[in-house]
Amino acid sequence: MTLEQLRIFVAVAEREHVTKAAGDLNLTQSAVSAAVSALENRYATKLFDRVGRRIELTEAGRTFLSEARAVLARARAAETVLADLAGLKRGSLTLAASQTVANYWLPALMHRYRGIYPGIELRLIIGNTEAVASMVHDGLADLGFVEGAIDDPVLAIKPVGDDELVLVVAPGYWQEKKAAVSSAELKALAWVVREQGSGTRAIFEAAMTDLGLRLADLNIVLEMPSNEAVRTAVEDGAGAAILSKLVVGSSLKSGALVALDLALPKRQFLALRHKERYLTKAEQELYRLVDEASGFPSGTQKSR
Repeated sequence: MTLEQLRIFVAVAEREHVTKAAGDLNLTQSAVSAAVSALENRYATKLFDRVGRRIELTEAGRTFLSEARAVLARARAAETVLADLAGLKRGSLTLAASQTVANYWLPALMHRYRGIYPGIELRLIIGNTEAVASMVHDGLADLGFVEGAIDDPVLAIKPVGDDELVLVVAPGYWQEKKAAVSSAELKALAWVVREQGSGTRAIFEAAMTDLGLRLADLNIVLEMPSNEAVRTAVEDGAGAAILSKLVVGSSLKSGALVALDLALPKRQFLALRHKERYLTKAEQELYRLVDEASGFPSGTQKSR
């Protein structure tokens, strides 16, 4: 069994498709199929069921997947330690970030980092807050950046920025008024929200709870998997949403959206890393750039 075979197996398992895995790995379909077949034949264990044009993991395949991921994570960690010894001249960092952070806050920092350390390859995976925390926990990402609260004792949690939230609607959807929106008026709104597990959804629910409202009191008409989908639906008049000012800033400036008067708490962007994993020089330098950009002291760190 080789690391390349494990890498191919994990890629096929995650995509449930040989052709897609081959394309992402820059390999031929026959090479990918041969690697999977070699594993199955060598250990006389069927890892996939072929159902029409699709493939699905068998029970053995699901068990093997977690072990294969763990081996690859350890191999990547070993490679990272060696690359670290090269003094930031080569290496890689896998970052995971929730959508607001990934789309509006992190790219400029990644660009700056690459300008200083062109030998360090950066890879960004986007998921909601829960998914990002899980990736860092499982070693699938070196560092995570989220905008929602995390409660995982193996993760070190560090505040790295602030985010302002606003209640927005399309022009004409709501009568123009200067007074703050009341609880009764919030109940009357149609709401467009993010999916469960996202930091934006969590802050929306917390804000409503602070105002004495339950989700059952609200008229949620659409649930969307991205900030951009929520924003577009609200611009089209579907209802109201609570979103980051980073997400809706250009829409507010252009007049595609208007902000209603509702006091909302600020939230923090958080950096996550696994407490027990080696903190490389490459990771330390990314933290340093984040600290410079955010204005938070470099030593500010919260463990849970």
